[in-house]
Amino acid sequence: MVLTACSAPTEGGADGQGGVGFQSGDGAFTIVPADKRVEAPVLEGPTVDGGTASTADLAGKIIIVNVWGSWCAPCRAEAPELVKADAELDDDVAFLGVNTRDLDVAPARAFERSFGLTYPSIYDPNGKLLLGFGQLPPKAIPSTVVIDADGKVAARVLGEVNATTLAGIVDDVRGA
Repeated sequence: MVLTACSAPTEGGADGQGGVGFQSGDGAFTIVPADKRVEAPVLEGPTVDGGTASTADLAGKIIIVNVWGSWCAPCRAEAPELVKADAELDDDVAFLGVNTRDLDVAPARAFERSFGLTYPSIYDPNGKLLLGFGQLPPKAIPSTVVIDADGKVAARVLGEVNATTLAGIVDDVRGA
């Protein structure tokens, strides 16, 4: 599973969304060796479109978790790449978004429609769901976390990601 997040400006950011604790990502990624991986938290909750989603429902798949906000310029830039990767990667890979720092769900819904997101996003305005990632926290927005088929945190990208990078990370996770 991959988790991607968008970063708001740090301390007292001008985004009006309370960007404290988040930083801009530079696209750096980390792959965790299979023997060093820890259990990923279960992410579940209401989705931006009014449904519900849970990583527990995706057990046995590699999960790409993308953390984003509608106000985040790098999130807007990477959204088409995530849709492309979702279409190109095999059925053993699932995508799940986590919308954060949007204090109203309406801008998040507009973002999903505008970019044609093909996967659900959990609405997590306060970022509480992200607290469970101790080993590799998604501390930038956007951030992407990849969870392996065994439910363990396998990789993290801090900042904008593209379809080619995601495909390479998934191949590395499968090969571990």
